Amino acid sequence: MIGLLGVVFALVLLIWLAYRGISVLLLGPLMALLATLFAAGTPLMASYTQLFMGSAGQFIIQYFPLFLLGAIFGKLMDDSGSAEAISQTIVGHLGSERAILAVVLACAVLTYGGVSLFVVAFAVYPIAAALFRQADIPKRLVPATIALGAFTFTMTALPGTPAIQNAIPMPHFGTTPFAAPFLGIITALVMFGLGQWWLSRQAKLAKGVGEGYGAHEDQPVSFDKTQRELSAGEGFDVTLIEPDIKASGLPPFALAIAPVVLVIVLNYLLSTHLIPRLDTQYLAEPIYGSTSLDAVRGIWAIIASLTFASLLLIGMNWRRLGELRRTLDDGANASVLPIFNTASLVGFGAVIAALPAFDIIKGFVDDLGGGNPLVSLALSVNVLAGVTGSASGGMSIALQTLGAEYLALANQLGISPDLLHRVTTVATGGLDSLPHNGAVVTLLAICGLTHREAYKDVFMVAVVFPILSLVLLVVLGSLFGAF
Repeated sequence: MIGLLGVVFALVLLIWLAYRGISVLLLGPLMALLATLFAAGTPLMASYTQLFMGSAGQFIIQYFPLFLLGAIFGKLMDDSGSAEAISQTIVGHLGSERAILAVVLACAVLTYGGVSLFVVAFAVYPIAAALFRQADIPKRLVPATIALGAFTFTMTALPGTPAIQNAIPMPHFGTTPFAAPFLGIITALVMFGLGQWWLSRQAKLAKGVGEGYGAHEDQPVSFDKTQRELSAGEGFDVTLIEPDIKASGLPPFALAIAPVVLVIVLNYLLSTHLIPRLDTQYLAEPIYGSTSLDAVRGIWAIIASLTFASLLLIGMNWRRLGELRRTLDDGANASVLPIFNTASLVGFGAVIAALPAFDIIKGFVDDLGGGNPLVSLALSVNVLAGVTGSASGGMSIALQTLGAEYLALANQLGISPDLLHRVTTVATGGLDSLPHNGAVVTLLAICGLTHREAYKDVFMVAVVFPILSLVLLVVLGSLFGAF
């Protein structure tokens, strides 16, 4: 019991101190070692050097290329003006009478194409603010509208998204980014439909009582170190986004959207058709990690897709990218803190999983699942994403500690690994968007609003509806399997 109290105390302290802006790079190992102090007989230094560092290092080895290339691609989309061009075109076609739908779709297209949610938020917010002001829709709905398009169905449910949340399960389950595609599409449509209905209803209710956009100043924001630490788990260092710097003229829509389309198309072709045809028997050799093609093809597909899309971006926007070296440097630097923060959480989870008290936690989760690994997996991932305030961090801890066991149980029960993959990714959405989540805090800061003003609607579209969609996914998957 003392060991369990130590785990809970370390976790609560981790959440509280991280929310106050203290680096997770420090908190991860310190809180892990604090928990081991409550477990009599557990070696302290071995827990740090062998468990914590081993797991954190393995995470970086597996996923650093995705963080790096994703951040560079996002920075190129931002500095070239492509993200803004896509947003303006979609908004221009739909107009102020469909302002909410226009902003949601603009965010969705960009994030599904691999652009970081923070880059999207910075690019779309000024357009959304102007559009909502023109339509006289309350500004308090802007964060929820951006969240619906950027934080929900494109991050977790739509098949093929290069988001890190869709990539992390692949080595664990031997799947691709397109796992359980139709289940993912159904889940995405439910998230989108419920969110769009809620936001439209709130706008209509506000109009009925005479509430308009309000007296707000829409100024660009800059972030300090505290904000940087809070948002670091979401794949991009926000301090390296400069909202005042614009490209030398926006590219035409066709050129702006081409790299996004290339990411999606190449990702599909490589993961499902081209890479499986390669002769990769050499992967079984110890020098290459004694692995298999199934364990790496999804990662390879995303790496190649983002690389070619970035090269296309540079080639088409050579003159607009006045300081290409700076753009590439900022993109690369923007990936470092996020992956190390997430790796620190993974190391924390590895130490906790090795403690005797973890068996109690695991038994509790298994009991809640009623013997169904889909339910247990959904619960563990969602809860861990909530308590850590990080979708990728919570997922990584769950898969690091329980992934192999869930896969073995699923194989015994005839459950497809593709279904495990999709449940895992969708489960990262929901509790990850509680008030202390770095993405939520950063989004509200970008919009110049407080939790009191705007969080209620963010909670509905980014917490309640994704959880309802997850329940539907688990039910459909349990009844019909992966499809």
